[in-house]
Amino acid sequence: MGRILLRDAKIVDGTGSPWFLGDVALEDGRIVDIGRDLKIPGSGLRIIDLAGLVLAPGFIDIHSHSDDAVLINPLSESKIRQGVTTEVIGNCGYSLAPLEGEAIDFVRNDLDGSGITPDWSSFGEYLERIEDSGTSVNIAALIGHGTVRQAVMGCVKRTPSPDELEHMKMLVSKSMEEGAFGISTGLIYPPSCYADTDEIVELARSVASKGGIYATHIRDEGLNLVDATREAIAIRKRAGVRVQISHCKSCGSENKGKVQETLKLMENARSQGIDVACDVYPYIATSTGLSIILPAWIFDGGPDKAITRLLNEDMLREIRPQVEEDQGRKLGWDKTLISSVRKEQNKAFEGKSLSEIAQVTEKDPFTAAIDLLVDEALSVQVVRFMMCEEDVKYVLGSRLSSIGTDASSRAPYGFLGKDKPHPRAYGTFPRVLGKYGRDMGILTLEEAVRKMTSLPAQRLGIMDRGLIRPGMIADLVAFDPETVSDTATYSDPHRYPDGIIWVMVGGEPTIEQGEHTGLLCGEVLRHKGR
Repeated sequence: MGRILLRDAKIVDGTGSPWFLGDVALEDGRIVDIGRDLKIPGSGLRIIDLAGLVLAPGFIDIHSHSDDAVLINPLSESKIRQGVTTEVIGNCGYSLAPLEGEAIDFVRNDLDGSGITPDWSSFGEYLERIEDSGTSVNIAALIGHGTVRQAVMGCVKRTPSPDELEHMKMLVSKSMEEGAFGISTGLIYPPSCYADTDEIVELARSVASKGGIYATHIRDEGLNLVDATREAIAIRKRAGVRVQISHCKSCGSENKGKVQETLKLMENARSQGIDVACDVYPYIATSTGLSIILPAWIFDGGPDKAITRLLNEDMLREIRPQVEEDQGRKLGWDKTLISSVRKEQNKAFEGKSLSEIAQVTEKDPFTAAIDLLVDEALSVQVVRFMMCEEDVKYVLGSRLSSIGTDASSRAPYGFLGKDKPHPRAYGTFPRVLGKYGRDMGILTLEEAVRKMTSLPAQRLGIMDRGLIRPGMIADLVAFDPETVSDTATYSDPHRYPDGIIWVMVGGEPTIEQGEHTGLLCGEVLRHKGR
């Protein structure tokens, strides 16, 4: 690692304090000095002029899904080009480790066609696999509750036996010892949704004992949003674990404004000494699997049984009224766009709504959706327009919200460039800085940066990143405050943002004048425990 002097930057240090002009000196991957007109003696010094640019700590994507993408393309193109220097993977109850039992086949199926073979078992072995492959960004990983449950019980709708619960607790504790930062749940997704609160509390206690975090996609983000938020806070009270409510939002027009109530619950909890916060992405559309339209009991027993049920006409007659009510009348079939399928004959559906697909196939939307799920063995991803702009702005403005993409890393080429993902994979952080910060004034520059840096670092317990201070790791981003913006759209998502000029990971320029240098200087971060 060399010696670098970053000259004449507008420094936003991550604390939320007002910006100041200055120089930052780097050596051996760390910040060694900050000041005006720094004089650095010795030879081999590289000087980089940052006049007119903001220099901030590297952005921490507190809610990422790059579990497989980091292995498929270690350059992490769509993230590093946003200024992201650390990704937190293993969210929404899904991780690629630990692998036992039925979780092995489940993950193997997910990785099918990617060129990646799951040749690991333990959480530590998975982290070592990332290290062997190399990465442009730092990786911090969570344990997926759904993966652990599947490893021990399979995809079944029942409570675990005492032995099964002990086995799950053992896997969680072992994974924490091997470097996991905590556990995540996806309480709308099978098999995580089959767990009751008591089960989650028991596993969260294993995490709390080692100083980890509990990140939760709560049990409902619509009609029962408030009760689902109360459950997350109750888990904190019982387990003693700090809680991160994932992608805080309210889905469905009838639930508009409920985020004000849920954020008030969080603030009230904090006033009582309960450590709870949230994260948010700056878009009104969600992204998930199309199978989310189905009742959870359909998946009891696993994917094969789910498909068998979807081929049963009596079963379809049973679920049709509720699905058509929720997805058709309340949401609107035109609000769900197909973003990814596997089979070539269905690729023409990518970017089209279920209403459009119904017209093309001459079927009603419910039948078109079910037929596509069956044909694709449930592997269909969608983008769904379910939130309102006022709610997004309200959550962004909360002092409790960090910024996360809720997306995996992508690239406009290769395996990661084949479909039409949510544009948040490319545009989240520049969109906050540009649209919601500079253009709309929802956030000051300093507050926006705090939500991307020191706040998520503090939530995770990563204490050597997230601030511009002497002694800190030199993960840094320099951007043009006048031009920084997202360019990815729902119809054309594979587009890098504008205005991200330099990104340094461990003091090494990984983005230089807007272009990737090809360096793989990221680290796999491991939670140190208590």
